[in-house]
Formats: sequence, C-alpha cells, structure tokens
Amino acid sequence: MSSAPAILVLNVGSSSVKFRVFAARDDLPLLADGRVTGIGASPVFRLVGQDSRSLEEGTTQTEAIAQVLEFVSAPDHDWQMVAAGHRIVHGGEEFRAPVLLDEEVLARLERYTPLAPLHQQHNLAAVRAVAELNPNLPQVGCFDTAFHADHDAVTRSYALPAGVRKQGVRRYGFHGLSYEWTARVLAEQTGGMPERVVVAHLGNGASLCALKDGHSVDTTMGMTALEGLPMGTRCGALDPGVVLYLQRSLGLSLEEVERLLHDESGLKGLSGGVSDMAELLRSGSPEHAFAVDYFILRVAQKIGEMVVSLGGMDLLVFTGGIGENALSVRERIVRRLAFLPDFQVQVVAADEERMIASQALALINPLSG
Repeated sequence: MSSAPAILVLNVGSSSVKFRVFAARDDLPLLADGRVTGIGASPVFRLVGQDSRSLEEGTTQTEAIAQVLEFVSAPDHDWQMVAAGHRIVHGGEEFRAPVLLDEEVLARLERYTPLAPLHQQHNLAAVRAVAELNPNLPQVGCFDTAFHADHDAVTRSYALPAGVRKQGVRRYGFHGLSYEWTARVLAEQTGGMPERVVVAHLGNGASLCALKDGHSVDTTMGMTALEGLPMGTRCGALDPGVVLYLQRSLGLSLEEVERLLHDESGLKGLSGGVSDMAELLRSGSPEHAFAVDYFILRVAQKIGEMVVSLGGMDLLVFTGGIGENALSVRERIVRRLAFLPDFQVQVVAADEERMIASQALALINPLSG
C-alpha cells in the first residue's frame, strides 16, 4: 500500500523544536504532534500520546531536528513527507506571502535577524538543518509579519525622519499566522465574519490585531516583537528614553539592555521572577497580583486603540495560552471595556501549525483548497 503524502511543520526556538505532521489534503488531519525540549542541556523527545524519552546530553538544535526527521521518516508510518513548513517570524517588507526556501531566500531573510533576535536565527538554522539532512524535501517559509503587510502608511509609520523610515524602520506586526487562522475560523462559522473584530493573542508573547472584514488594519507589535502589550518576559510599550537612561546613566551595555527588555521584563519583571500567568493567578501574593493587574489594564487600554482603528467593535476574540485558558483574566478585561457599545466575546483555539500546513500545501499544490 502506498504512503499518503504529509506535511511536516516545524516551529524552532533556541532550546526547543516543536513539530506536527499533517496529512497533505484540504482538511489537514493531524497525524503526529511532538517536541524536543531542553536542547543544549537535558533534551527530551516528547510525542503526544506516547512516553517521552531522553536524548543525549548536549544534543544540538541540528541533532534534535535530525531526531524529528528520523521519526517522521520512519518506514512504519503510513505517510510520506512531501514538504516542510516553517514559521519564520520576520519577513520584512519583501516577504508578504509564503515562499519556497532556498539559500538565496535565506540570505535575504538573514537581514531581518536584528529585528527578531530571539527567533529569526533559529528559524533559519532549522531550514538549513533540514536541507542538509533531506536536501530533496521542499521547504516553505510562512511569515508572522505577512498578514499585516497591507497596513496603510499612517498605521505602519513611526514619527521619525523620512531618511530613517526609508531604512526599514517601521511597524511590521507579528503573530500574523495566529491572526490569519482566527480570521479563517471566524469566516467559516455560522453567520460569517463580523465587520469589526479585535483579536487578543495572549500568551508568553502577546499582541492585539484589529480585523476589518477579515483583514488586518492595525496591531500592537511594531518593528520588533517588543512593542505593545507586556508579555511573559518582554517589556511591551516603553518610553524610548528609558533605553537611553539605562545606557547613559545606569551604565548598562547594549547586550545588557537587550537581555533586560527581552528576557527579564514583562510579567517576570513585574512579579519578581514569575512569567507564567497560571502560576501568578494561583499564588495571590501582592507582587504576583500586581503583575496580573498591570497586564489586564494594559490589554484593555490597547484594545481601546484597536477599537479606534476600527471605528467600533462587534466582536472581541481571545486566543493563545492565556486567552484560551485564563477565564478570570478574560472576564476582568471585558469588565474594563463595559463602557463600549454592545459587543460579543468569543474564544478561538490558536492553531498556527495548521495555518502553516495550509499555506505550505497551497504553495506546493496550487490546486488545493
């Protein structure tokens, strides 16, 4: 019996490789779901529905990807890989749609690494690792920035001189794969897509998106994924003068400032060390309660910004780990918005991996749905 075609989806970070396998057909049934965590220290290979197993100490990212490819290519599976889809965080101004990845494209994408230092280098390294291990497998890049690519000039610009703006200093927005998936789910539901929708992607990374007739017209993240809402460890909106003060008056180096804003701020900085919302909610300590209060206020305030961009709000959608699972957080955000005219509230389960699989399938098979 011949094997069914399948698509591997990879979401690779500095210490983890998340993967899913989908059947390469329009309804994209999930065939396998797993991850390798603890890369560089004590790595563990986990597959949903099976026991986890430890890998060799010090396993590298490339070696972890090799373990994934070995699993998905095993002869006892009734599938055959026809493509690999990758989440690539930053596509800049030029990558506005999924693209087949080769060395020339990767070289162009490397230019955006300073704009997404926590993600881009690992995303691209994963593509090269797969190419080395399986050079005949087509690979597709799917971009978190692409969904926001058509924002108008007023929305995407910073109030900086034209010469600076022409160097690519502008608002790009992120979490686009999540927002595109949410828009697809809403469009397919009974009654279709409401005209004015604010989507709150709340997780370790957090942002908002204003959808007008299913299209992104505004979002809270900017040139990098630091802007907008406070996150697990990222600061969110910040007076740029703070950065100058940290360097000039407190003597922090550029690397120290970068680590502070990316890794030590957000909920972690506010609470005194805890970045996980579920843990903060369980604790109830004054410091942890303060972090939760801060997060809720800032989310509600930024939703107000999205409402202005839309001229109103018909539906507020929550997605992401916090958005889907923290009922009390959702309720408190909604209460702060009670002054707005009537709007509906809905939860949509995030599925960026399925969105990537869908985009990869459409690129390698233009006749697919």
